[in-house]
Amino acid sequence: MTDERAQFPLLSSSVGKAPLVYLDNAATTQKPLCVLEALERYYRRVNANIHRGAHYLSRLATEQHEAARQTVAEFLHAASPREILFTSGTTAGINLVAQVLTSSFKPGDEILTTTDAHHSNIVPWQMLCERTGAVLRPIPLTPELRLDTAAYEQMLNPRTRLVAIPCVSNALGAAHPVQQMTAAAKRNRRDTLVLLDGAQSTAHQAVDVQALGCDFYVFSGHKIYAPTGTGALWGREELLEQLPPWQGGGEMIAEVSFAGTTYNKLPFKYEAGTPNIGGNIVLAEALRYVQRVGLERIAAREQALTRRLYDGLAALDGVQILGAREGRGALVSIVVPGVHHYDLGTLLDHMGIAVRTGHHCCQPLMASLGITGTTRYSLALYNNEDDVERALSATRRALDMLR
Repeated sequence: MTDERAQFPLLSSSVGKAPLVYLDNAATTQKPLCVLEALERYYRRVNANIHRGAHYLSRLATEQHEAARQTVAEFLHAASPREILFTSGTTAGINLVAQVLTSSFKPGDEILTTTDAHHSNIVPWQMLCERTGAVLRPIPLTPELRLDTAAYEQMLNPRTRLVAIPCVSNALGAAHPVQQMTAAAKRNRRDTLVLLDGAQSTAHQAVDVQALGCDFYVFSGHKIYAPTGTGALWGREELLEQLPPWQGGGEMIAEVSFAGTTYNKLPFKYEAGTPNIGGNIVLAEALRYVQRVGLERIAAREQALTRRLYDGLAALDGVQILGAREGRGALVSIVVPGVHHYDLGTLLDHMGIAVRTGHHCCQPLMASLGITGTTRYSLALYNNEDDVERALSATRRALDMLR
């Protein structure tokens, strides 16, 4: 996709004298010109508050904001834009669900998440458990570092009220069988809720929430070429209608008096205060950009690069790759006995290679593996063969220096 690479201005920069190779896309992606221009255009030509203004700019901003909601709904194959709640990202979406579900839980109810879950898919459930007496249980991994689906199905029981699964592990890269796991949860108990964390998958593969069979789906805009502080939560309309609001204030109300308040209709019931109007509009621009490039084309390209990266790292002396070659997203994490991940990442940075080091907000996973962290290489649609080869060459040189 060399034609797309030119759309990302930051990729032409250098780190010192070395041209930048950006392989930290699982943390955040770079932004294409159409997104940068859309954000500037909004603030230059449209900027106004939405829904409550009678003047032209307010009407224009409102129209663009709600058109953006429609774009997100179509991207996720939601049944209605009323099912799309704008958030500041995956973390905010999960916290919203955890808050509004509080009254649905009682002591002894169980929540299942995964051993490789991001902290944002662990801590909000722990907080819910503290409020309600529910219990959080981690789904174990196999020796190959895949989710143990047999153990998962045995863990399902009449007390299981919620299953929260990442579609792709941000630390291991493993792509989880979320459709199969969702179906198993529903077979176990029809009213078991399933939340899917799409932070590491939405930019890399098509999403159809109807086909997935889940109840909630969350993703972050900044991992799919949109600005930081953007994202969305999809929830089934009948569920969102039944659940209480989270935050109170403007927009989420229908009528307020000191005697009581009636709440607004969906989706505004969950969007108190002034939203990130420009960010949400530009999130839709990023989704349209991804659709123009083509998710099937993106997936095929990224998978080819990921396999080359995996094979090249596996061939380096002493490098241990976490997880199997197949069935993974567009990232590879490594550990090198005797070499600290931070030292490796620092040397790579001096060579112009941007990777992520540390525990990747997955401390329970790292503890289960007996390590403190990894060096993670993650790809996006603009990466190419030269990026991969330069990263492999730099890694080889860095390891020679560190030994």
